[in-house]
Formats: sequence, structure tokens, C-alpha cells
Amino acid sequence: MRSHLLNDTTAERYRSSVTEGIERVAAKLAATDRPFTGVTVDALAPAIDAIDLDKPLLDTAAVLDELEDVYLRDAIYFHHPRYLAHLNCPVVIPAVLGEAILSAVNSSLDTWDQSAGGTLIERKLIDWTTARIGLGENADGVFTSGGTQSNLQALLLAREEAKSDSFAKLRIFASEVSHFSVKKSAKLLGLSQDAVVSIPVDHDKRMQTVALAHELERCRKDGLIPMAVVATAGTTDFGSIDPLPEIAELCEQFGTWMHVDAAYGCGLLASVKYRGRIDGIERADSVTVDYHKSFFQPVSSSAVLVRDASTLRHATYHAEYLNPKRMVQERIPNQVDKSLQTTRRFDALKLWMTLRTMGADGIGQLFDEVCDLAVEGWRLLAADPRFDVVVEPTLSTLVFRHIPAAVTDPAEIDRANLYARKALFASGDAVVAGTKVQGRHYLKFTLLNPETTVEDIAAVLDLIAGHAEQYLGESLDRAS
Repeated sequence: MRSHLLNDTTAERYRSSVTEGIERVAAKLAATDRPFTGVTVDALAPAIDAIDLDKPLLDTAAVLDELEDVYLRDAIYFHHPRYLAHLNCPVVIPAVLGEAILSAVNSSLDTWDQSAGGTLIERKLIDWTTARIGLGENADGVFTSGGTQSNLQALLLAREEAKSDSFAKLRIFASEVSHFSVKKSAKLLGLSQDAVVSIPVDHDKRMQTVALAHELERCRKDGLIPMAVVATAGTTDFGSIDPLPEIAELCEQFGTWMHVDAAYGCGLLASVKYRGRIDGIERADSVTVDYHKSFFQPVSSSAVLVRDASTLRHATYHAEYLNPKRMVQERIPNQVDKSLQTTRRFDALKLWMTLRTMGADGIGQLFDEVCDLAVEGWRLLAADPRFDVVVEPTLSTLVFRHIPAAVTDPAEIDRANLYARKALFASGDAVVAGTKVQGRHYLKFTLLNPETTVEDIAAVLDLIAGHAEQYLGESLDRAS
């Protein structure tokens, strides 16, 4: 079995095996004519359940044949222009090359003696990102597994900086459409059940700063501590961006940590046209970025950035076998000193390869394209009497629902939209997401593929309307 270990004696086997796998995936990508096959859990599960993991196939080609049946054939392909559902982007080739390199070398980014150049590359990318944000010369950060972990670490730092002897007094303020990870982080950090104060949003789904000011003042009068305000630069449902300059002013006034969750909107950091939409982000104490959302990177590629590098000490723990304190005096750069994780992949390499191949403007142009596409899609929806569209897009998200001409019952309209999404997914012709707006069911396009066209959007809208009308027709038949 030593022949399967990657080393100097198996380099040729490595080359042939990886090439064979790449050829399979490349052929699949080239032949994919829809984002999904429509396979059901009940249809696919028996094939996977039947596999005996204690009986290996002992041949790469046989394993790849099997993988075709249990994964590649029925995978959901984000690169297809009619995948319009979640915050999943098609990936750029330089990043995929980086993924192959980092997996083979297998550096662990916790200590210098496990990563060397990898440590310095990650630090360089952190410096590049904090400079793009404008956090200042004392800024720092670390790569994470994703936005949820980044938000958790940022709020951990905010909790410690609040210097309270009672977690029960701490309060976090976030808009009513902020990411669920804010409430999840509060729970994980041991805060009280009502620690997260939900701030209403305006018509454009942006946090109402008048309401925020009121809640901050009430918090202070009640003897509580405003631990942090979480401003969102690109909400998951609407792509809306909170008024960052006004929120920064309030955070300064009340001495409150300002965190900006820019997991989605971080693509604007590279934007050629729309960078001004996140003006004010430079005043944040911490920022979440997900390169695997709007920088076209493979999962995972994310980071948490801070204005004051010293605040990262709250995540530091020195283990004698790994990163003893003496290494700090010796100026040995151990990334584990900043991270909630210990063993950690060299995910930064993917972004490095992308920037060195395409440049920031290349990434920004792709993101600008999907933002422009969303505007065209919004115009299409706004002019179509079959649909109600919620808000004009700030980034690349459209939230809407089908409104039948002959049906007025909101509950029935809800069911028609739910059915349309389910039927569309089952067909495999397109994949769209869903959410709720004021208690009603809506559909959602998250446009992150520059290959998607207005014609694709129009075609998917026709499919949605067709499925919804089919449901309503059958419903009327059942009722009669």
C-alpha cells in the first residue's frame, strides 16, 4: 500500500492519477447542459448505501467510474448559467490550480515550521486586503473556513474588548436581515438569549440608523453594554448594504465595536465601477470577507480582518509543543497565534494564484458584470406583470415571486411559488433559491456567474411561471 503515498518514488503515479481525474471532470464540465439532473434522495441514496467501504476497488479508473455514478453525474454544477440559487460562484482556473498544489504539498498554516513561505503568502494577502479596505497600518487578520467562523471570531474579540464582568449585560445590534451566524455566535459566546437586538430595515433592506441610535441609547440607559454593531455589506437575501458611514458615527459616539459582515459584498473591494458602495467600511473594527463568494474562489477561502492587530491576542493560546511564548520574542510568525483553528489548509494560495494571474481588476470586472446583470434582471421583473420584485439590487441578488392574474389568496400564491421552485429543481433545468419576506414565500436569484445572460433569466422566469400556473390549474381542478 505504500505505492499510494505521495512522495519522490510515486510522482509519476500521482501525475497519471490526477490527470485521469482532471480529464473526467473536464469532460463532465464540457458536456453539462443543465445545472442538475433532478435526482432525488430516494433514487441516489441506495447506490451509495450499497457501497462496502471495507472492500476497496484497488484501481483509480474503477473508483472514478463509481464516482461518476454516485457524485459527478448528479452533482449540482455552479458553473452552469442557470444555477441562480445560493451564494455559490463559478471558480476561476488559477484558483483551481492553486487548490491542486496546496492539496498535494499539504502545508498546515498553523506554525512557521509547517508552512514557511505559505505563512508569508497568507500574511501578504491579509495586508493586501486590509489595505483595500483601508483599515490602516496596524491592521491584521487571518484566513478562516468561512463567514460564519469569521463573524464568530470578530464577535469574540468584541466581547473581550468590551471588558465586562457580566456577559448578561452585553448586547449586539444587527439588522433584521443580517446573517443567522450573528445569533449563533452570540449563543456560542455564552451571551444571554436576548443579547442580539434586531434593528428594523428600510424599504431597501438597509439598517435604519435612527432605530439603531434609539436602541443604543436605550441600552445605555438600562445599564447594559453595547458590545458590537454588526453592519452588513451584502445581506444574504437581498444583497443590501447597510449605511456604513452613519453606523460608524454611532459606534464612535457610543464606544461600540463596529463589525462589517462583508462576506458577500467584499467583491466590491476589487470592483472597477462600484467600490463606492462600501464607503465607510474603512472605519470598521473588524471585517468579514468571503473570497469564495465574490472573488470566484473555490470553497473555502475567507478571512477576518481587524483594525488593531493587538485585538487578535484574544484568540491566542500558547502550547509548548507548538507555539511557545518564546517564539514571539524570536519573531517567528505562527498564524495559529491569531486563529481559532490549529491545523489549517493553505487556502490563501488560491487567491494568490488568482491575483498573480488575473489581477484585482480582473476579479472586479467579473463581479461588476454580475452586478450589472442584476440591474437588467430587475428591469425585466419590474416590467413583467407576472411577478412582484422586492427591491432594486445593490449587488447581484433579486427577490421576487410569481403573482397569478386570477388568484388573490396570499396563502395559495405562497404554495404556487413553493411548488414552482420545487418543480424547477426536480426538472434540473435551473436552480433557484427561496426566502420569506414579511411572512410570505418569495423566490431568489443570486447572480454570481458572468456567463448568465438576460436571456437565461427570462427563460427561467418563464419556467417558474409555467410551473406555478400548472400548480394553480391542478389546484382548481382538485377543488371543483
